This record gives sequence, C-alpha cells and structure tokens, in this order.
Amino acid sequence: MKKVLLLLMGALLLSSLFLAGCATKTSSTSVKEPATITIAWTPNNSSDDQKQFRAEIDKVIAQATGKQVQDKLTTDYNIAMAALESGDAQLGYFGPFEYLTEHAKDPNIKALVVSSGPSGTLSDALYHSRLLVKKGNEDQYKSGSSYALDNLAGKKISFVSTSSTSGFNVPATAIAGYFSKQDKWKTLTKTDLMQGGADKFFSQVIFAGSHPLSLNSLLTDKADVAAVDDIDVARYVDLTSGTDEQPGAVYTIKNNADDPFTKLGGAQFAIIDSIPVLNTPIEANGNVLSQETLDKIAQALTSDQTTHDPLIFGAKDSKSIFTQPDKFLKVDDSWYNPLRQALSMS
Repeated sequence: MKKVLLLLMGALLLSSLFLAGCATKTSSTSVKEPATITIAWTPNNSSDDQKQFRAEIDKVIAQATGKQVQDKLTTDYNIAMAALESGDAQLGYFGPFEYLTEHAKDPNIKALVVSSGPSGTLSDALYHSRLLVKKGNEDQYKSGSSYALDNLAGKKISFVSTSSTSGFNVPATAIAGYFSKQDKWKTLTKTDLMQGGADKFFSQVIFAGSHPLSLNSLLTDKADVAAVDDIDVARYVDLTSGTDEQPGAVYTIKNNADDPFTKLGGAQFAIIDSIPVLNTPIEANGNVLSQETLDKIAQALTSDQTTHDPLIFGAKDSKSIFTQPDKFLKVDDSWYNPLRQALSMS
C-alpha cells in the first residue's frame, strides 16, 4: 500500500515539471480519418444525468475539428475499451489502468489530456481508490486508533470490473501486497481476488459493473466491503464527518440522489482505506486520427474557453465529471510511469 503512495507522490512533481516543457510529438504516418469522431464512455459516464456534460465535450471537439462527434455509451468496460482499440471509436475516457493496458497492446493509443488537480497543475492530479464499509461496521477494521485491512479475509466484497483502475486493480494490488507478508497468503495475487469461495481469500466477489453500483451493493448488504472511487459517486453523497477521502471519513447518500440511490437517501458509509491514483486521460487511437487532428483536440480541450465552461468544469455539487478549479492539461505516456510501476506493469 505504501509502495503505491510513495511511487505516485514521489514522481508526480518531477513528471509534471518535465512534461510542462515537452512538445507534442508529430507523426508522419498518414491515416484515413472517419467523417464522424466517436467517443467511447464507460458505464460510469454513460448515464442520462451526464448527457449534458457529454454533449458539451462533443461540441468542443466538433468545433475544433470540423467533424461531427457522437457518443458510444456502454454497459461494460471491456466493450468501451474494445471500441477504441478497434478504431470503431477514436477517443475514450476509461481509467488510467485501462489506458496503460491499451497502450501496452498498441503504442498508437495515446494519452491526450488529463484533468489537473485543484492547483491547476499535474502535481496533484489525483483521485482516490477507496475501500468502504457501512457506517457502524468500520470499527471491525481498526487496529488501535488507525484502520487496517487485517479483517478483510473471508468477507464479501464488491469490485467494479476487472478492467477498472480504482474499482479493482489498485485496491486488489494493495490487498495482495498487504496479505502476502503472511505465511497463509504469501502467494496471494490480485488475480486470486477475482473469485470468492470457501478456499479463497474472499467468501464472495461481486463485479458490479460501475462505481455507483458497487456502492449500491454495499449499502444493500450484498457486500461487506466495496471498492469505489471518489469522483464517480461524489454527486450522490455529502461528507458527514471526518476528513474528506481519508480513512474514518463518513458520507451520507443525499435524499434526492438519482439512480441507483433513489431509495437509499440517508444511508451512510465509511472509508477504511484510501489510495491515490493518477487522473484518467482522455485517450485517442492514433491509427485512425491524424496527429494534426489530435493536436487540434488537445488545444481545444486545454483552452481557456473550455476551462471556464461550467458544463464541463462545474461547481462542486454539479453532475459534471470535472469540477472547478480543475482544467485539462496536455500529458503523454511517460507521466503514467509511476502508476505503471506500482501496478507491476513495467
């Protein structure tokens, strides 16, 4: 767990300073571009309540490229990723682990831009992968005055998808690393955590399909513990007590929350572990979009006009994926090396 944190935080500042001076690489490879640009979205961002946000992103890209832009909405991470890999979609917004996986298969799948941290730089361009329990159960996971993972074995857990960065790969890597120091679990890997059973680490494993549905599984007692990031459920919850995104923090579902929480207003959960994760890129398939087009898209997304667009970077209580004072910044593959190393993908 400390390995993930130290690798990310230790390299973020150096990476951001280096990238600030980098120019976008050009490519001499000619590609035959489609007349319409398609953006693939994961289930987290395919919901109706984010329709206005997606439409505004589409408009920015359409104006920059002179092409029509359409969305590919999905109910499965792998479908969204396959669309980008095949070229059926040319842009995607999935997650950093998904990006690293795709780039490893095809280096022409590129990171274009990433949302900054509140500082407006890459130095704090982070979100959080968290392990959550229902309010009232958090003391089961305490060791003295702090939280620990010792009592996870034998529990029912809800993950998001095997492709999800913060909904599986980061927490599973952290759990496996933590327990591999014990003789009983010394060979434990994140792959072992994909299935539950009497002879497995978890008694039951659920893959809910999205972060809101993973949290729903916890609050409806289908799971004892849930892996859920902060950004994809922020609009449904209020911080009730503790320090935001830190172990011990308690959150309450809003009474007017949309699906899948319409009947769960007032339900509460607590964080028992929180791990920083590098922000998700908007990525592109360079096999089907030229470098000229990619540069136009990146320039438009990082413009002042986009930064100050309230339908893209909304207020803290908005339904936008991104919130003020963040903005898009250009990024390239090397920025993700700390996460690649932490997940043993290098």
